[in-house]
Amino acid sequence: MPQRANGAALAFVLALVSAPACAVLGGDESTVEADNAQLKASMKVAHAQRYTVHELTTPAGTVVREFVGPSGKVFAVAWSGPLMPDLRQLLGPHFGAFVERAADRNTRGHVEIASPQLVVRSSGHMRAFAGSAYLPADVPEGVTPEDIR
Repeated sequence: MPQRANGAALAFVLALVSAPACAVLGGDESTVEADNAQLKASMKVAHAQRYTVHELTTPAGTVVREFVGPSGKVFAVAWSGPLMPDLRQLLGPHFGAFVERAADRNTRGHVEIASPQLVVRSSGHMRAFAGSAYLPADVPEGVTPEDIR
């Protein structure tokens, strides 16, 4: 039975990978514009004291926020809306670690993993998804996890 639960968790995580998404976590800010074009999204840019947020809104209403630090690197992403973004694209090279750790969880509808390298929180149900992911080592000083939403 535990294997069945792990399989169900893995299936849940893989089901989250659906719509096209955005810049890769840990990637360069220059990818944001390409993502905007690919998604046919509208984009707003907001400057905070320690980071910049690129907010992409897709025609379907999903909002993806990409947090870029002073180094020009995407240190966090957050999403909300009726469709789940493509976590494989959003998490990039961190996706494998996410799937591996999420498969160990025995939860339904909510995934939360935390390690020194990666923190991911994702929850929701059909037409109401939300989550965030960040690289703790890359978060600018003075920025808290609560800022990433």
